[in-house]
Amino acid sequence: MIEWREEGALLRVRRHGEGSAIVEVFTRGHGLHAGVIRGGGSRRIAPLLQPGAQLDLTWRARLAEHMGNFTFEPVRSRAAQVMDDRLALAGLNAVAALLVSVLPERDPHAPLYDRTMALLDLLGEDELWPLAYLHWELALLEEMGFALDLSACAVTGATEGLDLVSPKSGRAVSRAGAGEWADRLLPLPPVLRGEGEAGPGDIAAALATTGWFIEHRLLPGSGERPLPPARARLVEAIARQG
Repeated sequence: MIEWREEGALLRVRRHGEGSAIVEVFTRGHGLHAGVIRGGGSRRIAPLLQPGAQLDLTWRARLAEHMGNFTFEPVRSRAAQVMDDRLALAGLNAVAALLVSVLPERDPHAPLYDRTMALLDLLGEDELWPLAYLHWELALLEEMGFALDLSACAVTGATEGLDLVSPKSGRAVSRAGAGEWADRLLPLPPVLRGEGEAGPGDIAAALATTGWFIEHRLLPGSGERPLPPARARLVEAIARQG
């Protein structure tokens, strides 16, 4: 019998059989991990299995390659932060959907886990959350090996006038450096470089650029699989703040 115990955030719940549930959680040491919770569909347990909930998990399986079973103790519910807050609910759903979509199963990503927990702890702080979420998407790209290099123009080396991003390399490009290729590049809103305004419209524009890299670099199928609808709903909610 193989067993481990660790805290994790619940990302997704699916009914399994008559009374059980298959859950997917994100933990610091075991990454994205699935397992069965016996009785997870019952009236007693189901209310505890809400996306975003922090759980003290124990996983057991006869063999490592088996899905295995979870038992858990609730540590923290984040339902109160999202219940009456449309932006917080959209944010939680977007984070969960992206992690389930892009993370390889059982592959630890401790720095991303820590960033994710810090982001979830900001749920309900509507003035801070959109910018924190943008930084989280940049961290997600970096953690998965597709960090954007926005420090200098990839063509000229200039550090000013950086308005574009190469979709091929993820590096910043100036208008002068882009030349006739400018219309083939992605926009580089100043907020992506930590400059200028960070209003809702600025952040939504920046998320259009990070979203391109997530869809075309991180998601399986390299652009053939669209971004999760939950993320689109979050970007719309952020834009509406303006």
